[in-house]
Amino acid sequence: MTLGAIYDALDALSPFELQEKWDNSGLIVGDPAQEITTIVLSIDVDEALLEALEEGTLLVTHHPLIFGGLDALNFTQYPAKLLQTMVKKNIANIAMHTNFDQTHLNRWVAEEILGQAEIEQEGFVAYFDVDTDFDAFAAQIQTRFGLPHLKAVKCHERLRRVALVTGSGASLMRGLGADCLLTGDIKYHDAMEAKALGRSMIDIGHFESERFFPEVLAPHLKNFGLTVIISSSKNPFTYY
Repeated sequence: MTLGAIYDALDALSPFELQEKWDNSGLIVGDPAQEITTIVLSIDVDEALLEALEEGTLLVTHHPLIFGGLDALNFTQYPAKLLQTMVKKNIANIAMHTNFDQTHLNRWVAEEILGQAEIEQEGFVAYFDVDTDFDAFAAQIQTRFGLPHLKAVKCHERLRRVALVTGSGASLMRGLGADCLLTGDIKYHDAMEAKALGRSMIDIGHFESERFFPEVLAPHLKNFGLTVIISSSKNPFTYY
């Protein structure tokens, strides 16, 4: 199957046109005419993963390796160092980021990880109703996402409606129709704003909330007639 044909199938599954303006989902590295026999799924591209891949592999990642324009290719710097290895080994790369968040990932996490059966989705935001004590809910969230520690902004003793945005979604807190936002990468000033808005927030981690990407995508590739491998994605952080 050619890289171009795989791209078209992925585009039909989760249209790349849905991505945010700042995003760079789509074909990052590769020739559309290249024949592909093996697809590896991962959140990110890293050196250890590239060393382990066979030549000619297609790597489908959640995060794009290239976000902005490249002014130079200094092979001692990121991301050029990784791009050099990919070109040498003829490794292709397609990224499915904010488009896949909207069409698949956020809803899947709400359903499969949090066990919610009734989801309302508006763009990136997956809403669901609860009726639970904040502290008990926070403890459940820590367990479900396997978080080594929990960071939260508590503005409610009891929660009725929750919003979920995997990855980094604190900027979406304004105007949400929910008591609490679950998202990753909550910064100090996000917390200050949330306090002012009366919006509870629980930090579910960037990696921890998106690490399910390969698991979510893999079943959709089963009819491609190709070998599909789920990579054990690595969290860049070490927690102490």
